[in-house]
Amino acid sequence: MLALLVRSTLIGLFTAALILVAVPDLRSGLFSVSSLPDFDEVQQPELVSFSYAVKRASPAVVNIYTRNYVRGDRLQLNTQGLGSGVIMSAKGYVVTNYHVVAKADQVIVALQDGRIFTAQMVGKDQRTDLAVLKVPAENLPVIPVNQDYQPTVGDTVLAIGNPYNLGQTTTYGIISATGRTGMSFYGRQDFLQTDAAINRGNSGGALVNSRGELVGINTASFQQATDLETYGISFAIPYRLTEKIMNKLIADGRVIRGYIGIDGRDVNPVMARLLDAEQQRGVMVADMDKGGPAEKAGIQPQDLIIKINDKPVKGARGAMDIVTDARPGTTLSITLIRDGESLTLPVTVGNEPDSGE
Repeated sequence: MLALLVRSTLIGLFTAALILVAVPDLRSGLFSVSSLPDFDEVQQPELVSFSYAVKRASPAVVNIYTRNYVRGDRLQLNTQGLGSGVIMSAKGYVVTNYHVVAKADQVIVALQDGRIFTAQMVGKDQRTDLAVLKVPAENLPVIPVNQDYQPTVGDTVLAIGNPYNLGQTTTYGIISATGRTGMSFYGRQDFLQTDAAINRGNSGGALVNSRGELVGINTASFQQATDLETYGISFAIPYRLTEKIMNKLIADGRVIRGYIGIDGRDVNPVMARLLDAEQQRGVMVADMDKGGPAEKAGIQPQDLIIKINDKPVKGARGAMDIVTDARPGTTLSITLIRDGESLTLPVTVGNEPDSGE
């Protein structure tokens, strides 16, 4: 028995010695401190930041202050309102909202580098809620743009502006929806919807993507438009529409829109069947202005417009864009379906009636 005990002990000692030789770290303890990685050597997660986008875009976002003459004293001006604007061109063109400068006697533009200018009013368009100013300055920071960028629901966006005159502020969100219509104070309008906070003073500022490229011009929150207690619903005017209106205002001082006097509705499959135009898409003529270009050309209510200048019409918005972009006096070839038969009529574009701007 004693011999068996001694033999077992010797075997155990021999095994322990082999383990210590094979795994040296175990000599200083089963869990050696030296075997744990140093904290500084642990790979840290990448920091998520939009500072690059802000640094690219923010210098081109300006603060705008409006002033009005004191009643009865044309020599004294009082500051009445504030907003934001975006430098769109090195030539000094600044875009802001119509409602920011509509009633101003004087507009002051303050750049982020400390320069302050009295701006010249180039033109304003009530329908799109856009206005263009010009400042007499050189070496201006211009907002980055990307003609290939298409706003998509879910894209990260940053709203940059001067809310409540606190100074330049950036808020964060996503594009919640595109092509929102009917939200404008001044008529039918397409908007980008975002949950980035847009407050008083943000109007006219920049909505940019995560690369700092201009996505749209901030215009309003849903609360301002409806007085409802809602949060996270704000709107911006898309960049492409902003650029188009800006160029028209620079060229003519106002937006000259083509007009043919039609009130149209999008056609769905059921409506197309009722009009004997199955599998067709287009715009149904719901009503027309009496004596307008469309009526003079022979277009009638219930006609289904399917092409304008041989370009397929997919909806009322697209048809409206084609017509409004046409210069008054030009002729549009409108193809329509009436009583199941195709018909093409020439329509001379007129001037849009005064919108009261």
